[in-house]
Amino acid sequence: MEHQGLLSIIVVILWVMAVCVARLTPRVSFPMGTPGRCLSRFDSSDVGNTTTLLLSDDGDTLFVGARNAVLSLDVSQEDAIVMRSKLDWSPSEKDLDECSMKGKKKTDCPNFIRVLQFLNSTHMYACGTFTFSPRCTYINSETFSLVTSPSGKPEEGRGRCPYDPYQRNSAITVDGELYTGTVADYMGNRPVISRHLSEGGHVDLKLDDTLGWLEDPTFISSNFVPSEEKIYFFFSEVGREYDFIDKFTVSRIAQVCTSDVGGQRTLQRRWTTFAKAQLLCQSDNELPYNVIQDIVTLPPPEGAPVDDTLFFGIFSSQWSVNSGQSAVCAFRLGDIKAVFAGNYKVLNRDTLRWSMRVQEKVANPGECGLHNASDNTLRFVKENFLADDSVHPVGRSLTMVSPDQRYSHVVTQRVQAANGKDFTVLFLLTESGYLHKAVLLEKGAHIIEEIQVFEQPQPVKNLLLSISKGVVFVGSSEGVVRVPASNCSYYWSCAECVLSRDPFCGWDPSVKVCTHANSIQDNVGQDVEGGNVQEACASPMPKFRFGLNKGKADSFPVGELVSVSLNEVVRLQCPEASSLAHRHWERPNSRLSPDLYLQLEDGSLHFLATPATLGHYLCLSTENGFQQNLAIYQVKQKSSPTPQAAAPGMMTTRPQSPALPPTTQAGSGGWLTPHLTGPKQTKPEPTAPARETPVTTRRTSRNFTFWVAQSGETETEAEWQGGEKLLLGQTYLKELVVVSVLLACCVSVLLTMALYSVRQRCRSRTAPQTNTPGRDSERGGPQEREALRGGQSPCSNGMRNGQMAHNGQANGVVCNGTPRGSNGHLPNTPI
Repeated sequence: MEHQGLLSIIVVILWVMAVCVARLTPRVSFPMGTPGRCLSRFDSSDVGNTTTLLLSDDGDTLFVGARNAVLSLDVSQEDAIVMRSKLDWSPSEKDLDECSMKGKKKTDCPNFIRVLQFLNSTHMYACGTFTFSPRCTYINSETFSLVTSPSGKPEEGRGRCPYDPYQRNSAITVDGELYTGTVADYMGNRPVISRHLSEGGHVDLKLDDTLGWLEDPTFISSNFVPSEEKIYFFFSEVGREYDFIDKFTVSRIAQVCTSDVGGQRTLQRRWTTFAKAQLLCQSDNELPYNVIQDIVTLPPPEGAPVDDTLFFGIFSSQWSVNSGQSAVCAFRLGDIKAVFAGNYKVLNRDTLRWSMRVQEKVANPGECGLHNASDNTLRFVKENFLADDSVHPVGRSLTMVSPDQRYSHVVTQRVQAANGKDFTVLFLLTESGYLHKAVLLEKGAHIIEEIQVFEQPQPVKNLLLSISKGVVFVGSSEGVVRVPASNCSYYWSCAECVLSRDPFCGWDPSVKVCTHANSIQDNVGQDVEGGNVQEACASPMPKFRFGLNKGKADSFPVGELVSVSLNEVVRLQCPEASSLAHRHWERPNSRLSPDLYLQLEDGSLHFLATPATLGHYLCLSTENGFQQNLAIYQVKQKSSPTPQAAAPGMMTTRPQSPALPPTTQAGSGGWLTPHLTGPKQTKPEPTAPARETPVTTRRTSRNFTFWVAQSGETETEAEWQGGEKLLLGQTYLKELVVVSVLLACCVSVLLTMALYSVRQRCRSRTAPQTNTPGRDSERGGPQEREALRGGQSPCSNGMRNGQMAHNGQANGVVCNGTPRGSNGHLPNTPI
């Protein structure tokens, strides 16, 4: 019962967390192939799994570890990625057959390059899975060729590279020595942090397998901090100190000193400086995001102390209630050092349980230089390597939370805005194949844009940032994609440039373009923190208001001309400048009645073409308090009217199209929100072929194309056929009340008639029947009989052939499918 109560409390807390998390929406989205975001891509039919990335010092060459090959790609050109050379490193047929005999899939048996590092200015070091038998080799960077070892045999890669291509690992080289975190056996049961290729007075080191220093870890990343002379490893593992929950996953940071050479008697050829602590990505009074996915280092600003170095990590949750969310936490180097300098837990060797008791410190575990310490000191270090305290994030709060995106990789850089303030920009790769570009503001994170970089989910992928070139490289099974860090030319106006809140971009008033902020001399239009257009732009784009022109037609802007016939369904499209903006429509000196107009979620406006609905239409966008024009249309009747587009007041025999479902007006500014459809509509009778006319705005750089449907019947089929297309938010409360009242009346009448019939039968037993009601009186009057037979009333043409008719106001009658009010137009308010 206690466990059930605890589980219930945890579920409630997680649910509250999920409800309270604000949704982070990218301002602009670029699906794959969108011309507004140009990417460079490399892929080849004979090259796959291009996931291990290494960039040269000059940034012009990208070395890629792929399947059975190492590639040298030329990335010096902005619009192309060209393969310079390919170094084949494939297993033999014999090796592949032996891998299959081990029970492994053939697709997992090739040589997947998982380690690719620079050793010095002339050589690289590469390791691959090589049919579940890891091997390593040297590569000459100048000639780009394999270097044979002195023995002439391949170098064994055990402890340097994983056996399984899907196992995560970490590797980094410092002064020609390789530091790795991986598994050292075929079954993956021997995790190890080790040093290889040691030279001089150094020796190869590893963890003692018998001490339980690692508990089923998943290695994520490793970083070198020169000022500390330490390698920091980041991984997740089972937290044995939490014995009240089975296999509770925790995120760790571990450290070793590069100067470590092992103990003289105790811990010989073993780390004497190994220590680990928990990374706690958690806000106060909330459950932690306990599984680390990726982490990256952000150096401190120029002139700041080294302790201000930040580590930005992506974390997820092991609980299914919270599995769809990702959190970003930042950890400060100074806080990490303070935790490692504190107290340590005690491990009971008999029970392998951690004690919360903190004993007196004999030495400081993790301190460099312990290889010369006494055996007593090394025994203390050997048994006390887990820090008692946890490393909390900066400000003890989450940097960013995404409730609907699962992030897998991250890279970051610090960007200086035009006002001299530094901003942190994160590039986050989602599991669904999008790259999110986010800037961290005082009020929270703001996602500037999202770019689709691959189509299918990728099990293995990687990110690499080149600050000097201003690009992000994304490696996956589909190939390598280069994404420019900024896309300033996409924003066509000062308002859009400022609203993007991109610290890379600013508006240049001299040439009236949005470009890199550091290339503008003065008067830069930029406000990253607030996005205030009025202050950042000297003359922001004015908003045209129809009401200010006193209804004079010659003072209206011309707009895009849309020719229609009467009684046709018109669809005016409004471009989406930003997903954070609200769009609404306006007309000159009149209100858009929700009874006549319908605005959908895509911003389009639907209405029936009548003399009352002809004229000008303006689509406006409001974002961050600033309003701008997006589209202007002028809807006119065709010069040669067709028989179905009759003049007002004339009778036509053409069945009328169903009326547009009504909407309600919500929010300030008259923004219309779509609503749910009601009862199923009957299919209208088409009378004219569907025609669509492309309409484009003056902003051709935005690549917008508008389509206006000009056939009422065919458009109606697409919109309301069978009632299958739902228009969110429609309500039928009035109709429900009317139907309920009518039903109650009918039931009362039926009861009255039944009682009357019983009374008549009783009378007939005692009195002669002199007058038998006729069949007409039993079934009602002539109008009722006509309705029951399905006959047509004088005003029933609107219901013929499955068509719906409009119910006008008290003085309006609908005949021949043409709705009429007192002036022959569509009534504004149906009953």
